[in-house]
Amino acid sequence: MQPWNQVYDPFGSPWLSTLAASVPVIALLAMIASGRVKAHIAAVIALGLALLVAIVGFGMPAGLASRAAILGMVTGFFPIGWIILNVIFLYRLTVEKGWFSVLQQSVAGITADRRLQLLLVAFAFGAFFEGAGGFGTPVAVTGAILIGLGFSPLAASGLSLIANTAPVAFGALGAPIQGLASVTGYPPEILGAMIGRQLPLFSLIVPFWLIWVFAGFRGMVRVWPPILVCAGSFAAAQFLISNYVNPWIVDIGASIASMLALVLFLKVWQPREIWTSPALRGHDPSLALATPRPSPLGAGVPGTPPVHIGTRTASQREILLAWLPWIILSVVVAIWGTGWFKGIVNPLFTWKYEVPGLHNAIMKVPPVVAKPVPEGAVFLFTYMSYTGTGVLIAAIISGLIMRFSPLRLVTAYIETIWALRFSLITIAAMLALGVLTRYAGVDATLGLAFAGTGILYPFFGTLLGWLGVALTGSDTASNVLFGGLQRITAEQLGLSGVLMAAANSSGGVMGKMIDAQSIVVASTATGYFGQEGTILRFVFWHSIALACLVGLFVMLQAYVPFFQDMVLAVPAAAPVAH
Repeated sequence: MQPWNQVYDPFGSPWLSTLAASVPVIALLAMIASGRVKAHIAAVIALGLALLVAIVGFGMPAGLASRAAILGMVTGFFPIGWIILNVIFLYRLTVEKGWFSVLQQSVAGITADRRLQLLLVAFAFGAFFEGAGGFGTPVAVTGAILIGLGFSPLAASGLSLIANTAPVAFGALGAPIQGLASVTGYPPEILGAMIGRQLPLFSLIVPFWLIWVFAGFRGMVRVWPPILVCAGSFAAAQFLISNYVNPWIVDIGASIASMLALVLFLKVWQPREIWTSPALRGHDPSLALATPRPSPLGAGVPGTPPVHIGTRTASQREILLAWLPWIILSVVVAIWGTGWFKGIVNPLFTWKYEVPGLHNAIMKVPPVVAKPVPEGAVFLFTYMSYTGTGVLIAAIISGLIMRFSPLRLVTAYIETIWALRFSLITIAAMLALGVLTRYAGVDATLGLAFAGTGILYPFFGTLLGWLGVALTGSDTASNVLFGGLQRITAEQLGLSGVLMAAANSSGGVMGKMIDAQSIVVASTATGYFGQEGTILRFVFWHSIALACLVGLFVMLQAYVPFFQDMVLAVPAAAPVAH
């Protein structure tokens, strides 16, 4: 069968073609933001629109479009839905045994101040899970912990999303950078080092931004020392590891440095007044849905409360046991993310399925690539090395330690599947939309619109990365989609290809908080079901503002001499992007 060539300007007008390409995304965001359409219904409707645009607007054969959508649905569950399902399963087990109540109070034992709890849990602890597993794990875990600590559902959801930005480019043990290297031809070490010369500035900004959003400017200023310690230690480690070690362990090393620095600092410093409000500063529509707090914490009361179980203070052994499931999870996820583990299990536990009628049946063509390249469609079912499988194993081990019977573990798992049924449908539909737009060339049409901005390309090219993550929910996917285009366009404009390839990833991280599947993960983890539109409206302008700041910084690196010195030289032997 003759391969189908993608068409990037089907209407003979870049404006009309770009408008048509954006219809499914605009419709999806509008439906979710309205709050009147359930997320899973909005996702299915948007998928239907995407099929219509691909087939009617872009001339994609219906058979190819349907196969691409089905492939996307499957990849929506593996690995994204698989992670969420098993993280929430573990969370529900710890709640049932009361261990989660002890854990949330032990965090309050480090500090009763909600602002500092946010730093510790949402930013530093979340960055560890981003580095070890990525793909929704950090938001699922930190959202669950924050809601258990008594934060309002909107605060727990939205702030987990905002915090999960600066670490994303190095997430899942550097998977986004590996993806970027595969399509640009640049060594991953060079790309990681360049990203490490962009994101540390925002690793300094995001923790301050996070607390400002939660507690207001004055509330943020009153705890600036621990924020600076947390942010500064993370940013310094992020720069040093990415530039002088490797790009694979950046988040793990930076998160551990940040957590240790913050905990040690809080042993010698506490705010004069403890901020105990669980709600967002100003109006918080979700406050009425907040879970009961584990212990009474009066506003403005200095000191650190003891950890209680009911009316009894928890012992050190009980606190350790409460943390044990999450320690097990951290260790297992860290092992599951290593290359040596994947190298052992993948040859034995992988099902490789080349999708018939789709694999190599579509051609990417210039100007998106230098020369025509077939689009592969291979589903690698690496079921043993999936992060979600590691999470499931950690949950089973933890459940047995908590003395659940095997029968109860099975019934609890079935209950978790039922509780998450709509969220899993939503995630599958979102990924189906993202995969379909990739195979139809719709994403490339949007990318070419950004590429036509001339001297402003460093700014808009950065926003292209943001758009890619907002569309696909993955910095890795955005890098694979647009990395080659970034290099080609940069070289045509006389800019550094390394700079713009890195900017795609650095700008992309700010789109993570508004991608639909991340919002669904956050609403699921916090029990804020049906309020995805509220979460989107809350984080949307923060996402745009931070992405624009990254774009302005990349503009400085492109054109201003002092900042140009930060840009790494292009390797002479780097092959042409394809």
